[in-house]
Amino acid sequence: MSESAVNRLTPPSLTHLRLERPSEGVALLVLDQPELRNAMSDEMTESWVRAVDHLAGDPTVRVVVVTGEGTAFCSGGNLSWLSSEPDATVDDLRARMLPFYRAWLSIRRLEVPTIAAINGPAIGAGLCLALACDIRYAARGARMGVPFTKLGIHPGMAGTYLLPDTVGPAVARDLFLTGRLVDGDEALGLGLVSRVWAADELRAGVLATAADVAAAAPIATRLTKRALQRGHASIETALEWEGLAQSVTLATADLLEGIRAAQEKRPPVFTGR
Repeated sequence: MSESAVNRLTPPSLTHLRLERPSEGVALLVLDQPELRNAMSDEMTESWVRAVDHLAGDPTVRVVVVTGEGTAFCSGGNLSWLSSEPDATVDDLRARMLPFYRAWLSIRRLEVPTIAAINGPAIGAGLCLALACDIRYAARGARMGVPFTKLGIHPGMAGTYLLPDTVGPAVARDLFLTGRLVDGDEALGLGLVSRVWAADELRAGVLATAADVAAAAPIATRLTKRALQRGHASIETALEWEGLAQSVTLATADLLEGIRAAQEKRPPVFTGR
């Protein structure tokens, strides 16, 4: 194996963040600062960027799960630094916040599916992190919300794009302008999450689902994620994309394996070729 390949597969050094590989093709990112309800510290942010870069370069990764250690998913950005910089100008604040938000949103550039396992409170930027993932599952009692205005701050981390895109503009207005929190069951009804589990069953249930996603044909999965993420301006543009992407998958060895597996009534073994 070349030196570059070894470096690519060597896990990076991380602070307040853990990277685990619970099963083949599945990567688990655990926000790990439970004493601060997994608030997004500077150290965690730097680790997040390193971890995403590492996962983006690892061809063995087929799905990424994000969750929190302890009783919280993520309480949002750690804004304690604001009190130490009371004279910061608008330009100073903007220069700090934009790189911070872009760092956390870097998960959206991963080509593989991403799943947020919301094990507890996901507040403000913490909920935006979950919204940046392709799929959201939650513990039944987990509380979620975007109470930015209750703190006297405008929403950030692309929340005003991500939340309406997920739940629709009417629900997004409700959640943003009231700042109210919802639990897992209400979030399910609003379309904010796709499924809820009992708290003690969430991680195992999500990892089992992730393993199922990882077992699907990786080329088809990545292209499908791309189609859903980019959206289409019309039916015609959708057909144009599908005509290309479907033809790509029809020319793969994975398609033949999928057909053989169905005929032989066995699970397929996809290689990404």
